[in-house]
Amino acid sequence: MVPLLSAVLATALLAVASLFVGVGDVSPAALISAAPEDRAALLLAASRVPRTLAILLAGSSLAIGGLVMQMIVRNRFAEPSTTGTTEAATLGLLLATLLAPGWPPIAKMAVSALFALGGTALFLRILRFVPLRDAMLVPLVGLMFGGVIGALATFLALRFQLLPSLLAWTTGDFSAVLRGRYELLWLGLGATLLAYWAADRLTLAGMGRDVAVGLGLNHEAATALGLVLVSVIAAVSLASVGAIPFLGLVVPNLVSLAVGDNMRATVPWVAIGGAALVLACDILGRLLRYPYEIPIGVVMGVLGSALFLALLLRTRRHGA
Repeated sequence: MVPLLSAVLATALLAVASLFVGVGDVSPAALISAAPEDRAALLLAASRVPRTLAILLAGSSLAIGGLVMQMIVRNRFAEPSTTGTTEAATLGLLLATLLAPGWPPIAKMAVSALFALGGTALFLRILRFVPLRDAMLVPLVGLMFGGVIGALATFLALRFQLLPSLLAWTTGDFSAVLRGRYELLWLGLGATLLAYWAADRLTLAGMGRDVAVGLGLNHEAATALGLVLVSVIAAVSLASVGAIPFLGLVVPNLVSLAVGDNMRATVPWVAIGGAALVLACDILGRLLRYPYEIPIGVVMGVLGSALFLALLLRTRRHGA
């Protein structure tokens, strides 16, 4: 309990630091001396606080989405960006924008979630026909599958002049987050809480169908619940802040090395670790080329790919 409280405190300190990092002057001194209608107070309320909340919500929910995906697929290298889920959600959001541009954001997000659910289910179906003799075949198949869906989305975006929108969705970025433009991410928090509630069921489902059924679990229902949670998280995050690669892969694996594989115990750690990692990467992206900003998708892509390679080499070394 004490280490978990320490992690929460460290994340809270990063969140406070995030409020005061940026080009605009939102220092404590400026806030103390400012009236409620002054620029510093308005910038804090309209931009910095929503941005920090969006980081916390997106980071924790995407990390949990990766954990749930790994339980369903029974592979440590599975997460929405390596199973085609993110690409399917992108295609759904693109089609909703193309065919019903006047729909509210939550309706487009629902279409995106349905496409993510269908894409993930199709990916699981494809895995049944692949002899999985190596753990790396799962993400390899997922990346190929996602590449096909991504190519289709790119073709449609290019054909109908929506390429800038597609680029914005596929590159995570918190710089445009303002009050009133991030609230869908609270649905991701709801999905995270549901994942914690269903942690025991998802843990049993991760042991395989035969073991789960033998222990009295409805394996199909547990798998369907996990797929819905992952799809909602992927769609909500994509529609609000764009795609953040490798987050759902790296954080659960690092937590598993320290805490173990029991989902009931790891969910709090994964949620806090995801939020802290995204906070740290976002602050780093704002400071590296100050006063300019590097999008979180780029920072997390570089750091996440390096951590993914380290985990892969570690797995190979221990498996040898």
